[in-house]
Amino acid sequence: DEYIEQLTGPFEVTVMWLNQYFKGQKPFILPPMQLEGTDFRKQVWSILQTIPYGETTTYGEIGGKIAAAQGKETMSAQAVGGAVGHNPISIIIPCHRVIGKNGQMTGYAGGIERKVYMLELENKSL
Repeated sequence: DEYIEQLTGPFEVTVMWLNQYFKGQKPFILPPMQLEGTDFRKQVWSILQTIPYGETTTYGEIGGKIAAAQGKETMSAQAVGGAVGHNPISIIIPCHRVIGKNGQMTGYAGGIERKVYMLELENKSL
């Protein structure tokens, strides 16, 4: 009969992660995730999770990693961008750390201003 507000399991870890992140601290524990998508998207999302806090990479660099893993010469940066754009957990899986070649701030579902904010929060020199 009595409602008790309580965070449990993955939600508690996620709230801790978000609180640390938005205080400008590198989160020390990753919430558990079960991602659903195509194999290609999962491969891109996996690479996104390896981008260190405060650092960036490009769509082309991610494409190069996937191409190498598949024994191909190249992989379309646009295909990578499409997979990045379908990232279901866009702060925890850090798609904001992916920039265009030559350091260009490119598309971000939350808006470029939020992308810049998060990179600055991570002390990334733009």
